[in-house]
This record gives sequence, structure tokens and C-alpha cells, in this order.
Amino acid sequence: MDILICILVSYFIGSIPYGLLLVKIFKGVDIRTVGSKNIGATNVLRAGYKTLAVFTLLFDLLKGVFAVLIFQKIYVMEMGYLAGMFAILGHNFSVWLKFKGGKGVATSLGTICAANPLIGFLAIATWLLFAFLFKYSSLAAILSFLSTNIYAYLLYKNSQEFIILISFTIFIAMLVVITHRKNILRLIKQEETKIKF
Repeated sequence: MDILICILVSYFIGSIPYGLLLVKIFKGVDIRTVGSKNIGATNVLRAGYKTLAVFTLLFDLLKGVFAVLIFQKIYVMEMGYLAGMFAILGHNFSVWLKFKGGKGVATSLGTICAANPLIGFLAIATWLLFAFLFKYSSLAAILSFLSTNIYAYLLYKNSQEFIILISFTIFIAMLVVITHRKNILRLIKQEETKIKF
């Protein structure tokens, strides 16, 4: 029963489409009709709503943080990881959007930062590095989350936490790659939009 509660509550926390709600409330626009039609912060930014993009990023990130911390505090560390996974699934496949959603980068980052702050910090640093080097947000996201598996192995391979941590990072990395499959095709064709700093 506790696991079922964790799954359902975390999924519903993750399923709240903040990007869609914020743009609709403050601009009267359905963000799903603009740009890449994605509900995430990157598309909100590309639509020209810089302030709303910041809040979308923050709220999407906090979804992951809250889901992990709530269930870590109530139960055990392992339940926090499970909560994080379902918060991400909620964001990517929201029940309010007919099981569609965002790409889960911010929410995934929130879960990692809450579950393991060191790995989270390294993921952020890696994203910043690749974003500045290549100017592609999607490529930076893919490489940073794939890198979390390397960090988890190098830093925790001899710890009791390793199996659940590496399972968690692999799960997230796979989801990020899957949700960015169109971006990967555009990167190969050199048609992906670059970040403007």
C-alpha cells in the first residue's frame, strides 16, 4: 500500500503542466501551439516569455525535489528514488495532457539533486559545460544525464547505495534519450536550434 501511495502521489505531483498553465494564465496562449509545441521551459523561452520560462524551469525542477524528499522523509531512501522516477513519468506522460508532456529534463534534474546532491551538482556542471561548448540544450541534456551513470559508478561503486543509484540514473538517462529522439535526428541533420546566450 505504501508503494502504491508513493507511485500515485509522485505521479500526480509530476503531472502538473506548469509551463502550459503559466503561459495560458499570464499570456492567454497555449504553449503547445508554439515552437516545438513542448510544455517545458526551453519552448517557453523560445516563445519569448523569459520570466515565465524561469518559473517553468523552477516549478518543474521542484516537482522532482518535492516528490523525492517527501517520501525519503516519510519512509526510506529507496522510496525517494521510486518517487523521483514516477514524478518524471508524470511530467513526461501527464494524465491531464492525454499522457503527453515534456521531456523531463528539469524534473529529472530535481529528482537527482534531491536524491543525491553530489550527482545532481555534477549533472548541472556537465550540462553547463556542454551547453557552452556546443550551444545545443538538447545535446547538453543528453550528455549530462548519460554522464550521471559514470559519476555514480566512479563515486559509489563500493557503496550499499550503488545498485539503486545506478538503476535510478540509467532509468533517467534512458528516458531523456527517448524523449529527445526527434532532437537527436535534428542534431544529426544539423537542423537543431542553438542556444543564444
